[in-house]
Amino acid sequence: MEEKTFTVPNISCGHCVNAIKEELNEADGVAGVEGDPGSKTIKVKWDSPATEDSIRAILKEINYPAE
Repeated sequence: MEEKTFTVPNISCGHCVNAIKEELNEADGVAGVEGDPGSKTIKVKWDSPATEDSIRAILKEINYPAE
């Protein structure tokens, strides 16, 4: 299992974190998503077939691109 914390500058509140969680949890292979609006970060755990690139693509698609 892989794990990475992404910095997402567009996060401004808990609603943003929930929207990201909903979208990422629908992706095959994503095992967990935690977010912190204060630090503007999202921690994602995943296995194949999910990849860091696929997670970044989802974040970009929903207007929460990771740095």
